[in-house]
Amino acid sequence: MAQQQAIADVVGIGAGPSNLGLAAAVHERNKAGYPSLSMAVLERKPAFAWHPGMLLDGATMQIAFLKDLVTLRNPRSPFSFLSYLEARGRLVDFINHQTFFPTRVEFTDYLGWVAESVDASISYGTTVTAVERLDGSGTPDGARWLVRFSGPDGDGELRARSVVVATGLRERLPEWAATGPRLFHNHRLLEHLAAADLDPAAPHRFLVVGGGQSAAEVAQHLHRSYPEAVVECAFNSYGFQPADDSPYANKVFDPAAVDDFFDAEDDVRAELMARHATTNYGCVDLELINELYAVEYQEKVTGNRRLLMRPVTEVRAAAPSNTGVRVELHDRMSERTTTAEYTAVVCATGFRSIGVSDVVSDWGVAPERIRVGRDYRLTIDGEPVPGLYVQGATEATHGLGSTLLSNVAVRAGEILDGLVADTSLTTIAKGA
Repeated sequence: MAQQQAIADVVGIGAGPSNLGLAAAVHERNKAGYPSLSMAVLERKPAFAWHPGMLLDGATMQIAFLKDLVTLRNPRSPFSFLSYLEARGRLVDFINHQTFFPTRVEFTDYLGWVAESVDASISYGTTVTAVERLDGSGTPDGARWLVRFSGPDGDGELRARSVVVATGLRERLPEWAATGPRLFHNHRLLEHLAAADLDPAAPHRFLVVGGGQSAAEVAQHLHRSYPEAVVECAFNSYGFQPADDSPYANKVFDPAAVDDFFDAEDDVRAELMARHATTNYGCVDLELINELYAVEYQEKVTGNRRLLMRPVTEVRAAAPSNTGVRVELHDRMSERTTTAEYTAVVCATGFRSIGVSDVVSDWGVAPERIRVGRDYRLTIDGEPVPGLYVQGATEATHGLGSTLLSNVAVRAGEILDGLVADTSLTTIAKGA
């Protein structure tokens, strides 16, 4: 796509689940006989990938397969998880498996299958360097945006009638975490372990920092993969807390909850976020908690302690050492501070949404002036920016499901409705 100056109805920034869901919705609409909308997606990764560093053996999704990219919007969609299973020849096998929760490896393959199947143009290894507004709506081709990028073939630009930003999440790391080969975020776990090439039979010592699902999965993976290693878990709470996946609590992720959340007062939204945090943050599936506890208990019986918990403990400092990482740990219950050596330290400390900060960084607009409307259009000082949509970075206004798969399908349909309803876009599309 280098030097390309073609016009696209929609340019998606990021080829994660959100824009794949939108690409599927656009594809279905085009095949239904409506005036076609062209969609181009720019993705910085060299190939499709979805959290590759956490594709641990046996790790399952924490969300039912029916909350795929399309089903809640269109149960008959050719891009559903069931359609994927049929295409892969595993539909009957999956039914016999009797589970709502596929492995993370399988769901990643599903997402890759969608990326290969939609008729959107997806350019990998392509980094968006600028998104510029074009003056007025009178451009001959109806373009309102100029998207500049750098790709495998050099720099280029793409004219767009609308832009949909879905840049996903970035790793959140503690202030003390100077990342390196032996101190890293769990998001890149498998990559770092492969690069370290650690002897599985050696007596390693690992520290996992964090109290959520990822921390528990990492601890289990390290314990299983390195049978002579000691794995320690340091977290703020007294023990791993179970995720609340009960039916009524899960209603906070329903599509209808977006309207409720968006229309609520700020104090009500803040209360709901706090009350329902254990549906997603700092919590672990009860089954995994029980598995870890059983391992720890059995080790107490045998005396071969390899899985150790450090509750109510914070890391004060960490620095590279000759054997790995030297860590200063503070037990907040006893007020004791100790120093220990670890082969590696894994920070399972969550993610942060970057929103549209990269897109508007050159606009000279203060962050407090920017919001996202209910229709997912970016607004500045309360005025919608024509043709600029945001996916994922809306938890504060649209609810807990904003950064999860829960509402990807329905949100994609709502954004598509907005794109089609846009007067200039609709006029151009019908005249095409």
